[in-house]
Amino acid sequence: MKKRVAILISGRGSNMRSLIAAAAAPDSPVEIALVVSNIGSAAGIQFAAEAGIATEIVPHKAFNSREAFDRAVSAHLEETRIDIVCLAGFMRILSDWFATRWMGKLINIHPSLLPLFKGTHVHEQALQAGVRVSGCTVHFVVPELDAGPIIAQAVVPVETGDTPDTLAARVLVEEHKLYPAALRMLAEGKVRLEADRAVFG
Repeated sequence: MKKRVAILISGRGSNMRSLIAAAAAPDSPVEIALVVSNIGSAAGIQFAAEAGIATEIVPHKAFNSREAFDRAVSAHLEETRIDIVCLAGFMRILSDWFATRWMGKLINIHPSLLPLFKGTHVHEQALQAGVRVSGCTVHFVVPELDAGPIIAQAVVPVETGDTPDTLAARVLVEEHKLYPAALRMLAEGKVRLEADRAVFG
């Protein structure tokens, strides 16, 4: 039986689109059952709706605390019987409550080789540090920001003359391949979270 997946977005949802495309394969172990956005005008919401996927807009400004918003999002996930939650350009720091509630079922993709370059403006950070390679990481989400156990990584070269935009574009190509592969691993039980480690096999 396919795992029911929700994707949380705030914008155009390019990684969401790669997850939706991969889920359409006959042998996919997942079904994208819900897309949630905190921004009503997010382009990804229209794309998901046109793909026949249920969508929900939960505006964060309607709530007086981070946890109150997270609890509202979680209620929609529970109502839709979600098994796995994927963050895909979801521009919200999650409360400890949400990260704990969905622990082991909540994953994110980050555009650097964690634990290097956490937070935002990661491509600027990479270029300023002078690293020769960068990449992307899929990881379990835990209460500490960008600190969850790593599921998978992909590496790209940093080239002479790179700008944050050119590096971001090269990393994004790999993100679109890595995220569906990592989600498949989780859905098929090939990786799981135990204590504070990703366990494979």
